[in-house]
Amino acid sequence: MNNRLFLLASAVLLALTAIVAEAPSADPPPPNIVFLFADDLGYGDLGCYGHPYARTPAIDQLAKEGTRFTQFYVTGVTCNPSRTGLMTGLFPARFPKYAADFGFGDRVTITELLKNRDYRTGHFGKWHIGPDDSDGTYGIDTVKTIGKSRDRSAGRDDDLYSAAIDFIKANKEGPFYVNVWGHATHFPVDTPDELADRFDDVTVNREDFSPTMQHKFDECLKIGGDLDQSMRQYLGDVYQIDLNVGRVLKVLDELGLRDNTIVVFSSDHGPAPVILGKKGARKFSNNMLGYAEKFRGGKHDQYEGGTRVPFIIRWPDKVKAGRVDTINVCSFVDWLPTLCSIAGIEELPKQLDGEDVSDIWHGADRQRTKPLFWKSSASGSTPAMRVGDWKLHLPRKQRGDPELYDLSIDPSESNNLAATHPEVAARLGKSLRAWVAELPEHYEKANEQ
Repeated sequence: MNNRLFLLASAVLLALTAIVAEAPSADPPPPNIVFLFADDLGYGDLGCYGHPYARTPAIDQLAKEGTRFTQFYVTGVTCNPSRTGLMTGLFPARFPKYAADFGFGDRVTITELLKNRDYRTGHFGKWHIGPDDSDGTYGIDTVKTIGKSRDRSAGRDDDLYSAAIDFIKANKEGPFYVNVWGHATHFPVDTPDELADRFDDVTVNREDFSPTMQHKFDECLKIGGDLDQSMRQYLGDVYQIDLNVGRVLKVLDELGLRDNTIVVFSSDHGPAPVILGKKGARKFSNNMLGYAEKFRGGKHDQYEGGTRVPFIIRWPDKVKAGRVDTINVCSFVDWLPTLCSIAGIEELPKQLDGEDVSDIWHGADRQRTKPLFWKSSASGSTPAMRVGDWKLHLPRKQRGDPELYDLSIDPSESNNLAATHPEVAARLGKSLRAWVAELPEHYEKANEQ
């Protein structure tokens, strides 16, 4: 090659190198999403959320490696409404037909949207979101509604977590989204000795718990329970959740998926009562000692103990590690728009009650732009709402007085301010009634047909 050709080739090579260097890098792959959902687990049932006796090392470590939220809410205070809101981005009271019986109708779900974004989707464990749980429902490739584990000694959720782990391994090339919806700590808690015996050293000191917990201890004793034994049973059930969470986290590390995987741990609503009234009958379980910490109420209640839940998210280098977010108010009604934003999905359903809070997950502090509402799918049932620091409860069918609480100073909702702040009660009451007016006048359930 003569000098002229050599110089020309060199120039071309340098130009191509410069072009490649200046070319924008390819978009990073969308993250995997692992959603670990407990059933009836109380806000205060984890070590990292202040339980005096719980042993939850894997979940506590997850919180250290990610962000733990203290003002995170569910969309319903029983199993199906909570799941309905997160799957659709709509408050469940909007559905005229009970979604547990009829499904979501023509409403688009987060799993369908992610499936259209080339995610592999899976669901393992509790379903309770419609009559059809076959593969492909709601855009979910693999659906396995697994009940209690065959080996009781490992805890009731061991089998469904094993199936979810198999799904993760099979789809490690990603991206994937997987619901891992356990059964613990749903009624009844009947923990095997292998797990409960780990807490033989626990002796209940009632002063270790908030005043809002004392009625549960009284009810446990009233039906003949032993506080120490009942607490050990409950702690054992929580511990098996932690063991299974640890298994998932270990597999993600072994597969090299930690850095590009969002892991979320939460609960569907507050803890179940000791004495459960149902259709004229009463169920009893002295082991139902789930703890809502300082918050009033639990499952079935729209007080903070029923609506506020633990929420932990880990996403290395995207979500701050070791952060405790005490400022921001978020909800599972935000799940759909937030994940769509993260996954790069731009075409969303026209009607959404939630908002994109991905900036909050990334560490921003701001007021949410939409209020939160709660109401069961029954005509005339009591509605509630939160706006800013205010929480308003209206009475059933307008019989009785409204309840207004300032959660910034009264998170246990013990001091009704409706009489002393009538202007706030009136303003929020107008907004809450306007929302109720948008809802169906009648609701249909399968057993009413």
